Amino acid sequence: MRFNLTRAALAATLAVASPAFAQQATTTTSAEARGLVLQSLTLSKFSDLDFGTVAGSATVAGNVVIDPDTGSRSAGGGVTLMPSTVSRARFDGLGVPGQSVLLTLTPPVGNVLLNGTNTLTINSMSLDIGGTSRTIGGTGSFTVYVGGDFQIAANQANGLYAANFDLTADYQ
Repeated sequence: MRFNLTRAALAATLAVASPAFAQQATTTTSAEARGLVLQSLTLSKFSDLDFGTVAGSATVAGNVVIDPDTGSRSAGGGVTLMPSTVSRARFDGLGVPGQSVLLTLTPPVGNVLLNGTNTLTINSMSLDIGGTSRTIGGTGSFTVYVGGDFQIAANQANGLYAANFDLTADYQ
């Protein structure tokens, strides 16, 4: 009987003391890979900003303004408006309908127009009432107008004054 009891004790010990085998656990989850590809954003100049022909005073400074919203021209101080063609700058853009566009207007270097070594000061340049942020309409097109305020010094030298400025459009 002692032999049977020992065998029973040994069997119970082996059953209780047997190492447990870990079961392998595997789990899988998914994530989405994605990105939005937008149609290229384009911006083209349709017309230049041109304040036309003005006559300055020999003794009194003044200014000429092209309104970016209406394209109308006005003068102040010693400046007289002469009959001529004037225009606000116009830029036409194309992009993805519904996307927002950020516009950045960069005036000419030094905020001046040049005629040889002569300069004409730009008081300011501005975008139309739409401002610096636009949402592209359903047709995918948008238009931006630019106007400016130009200082005509007393006894400003005669000549054609010009300089390039930039308008940049970026998706927001």
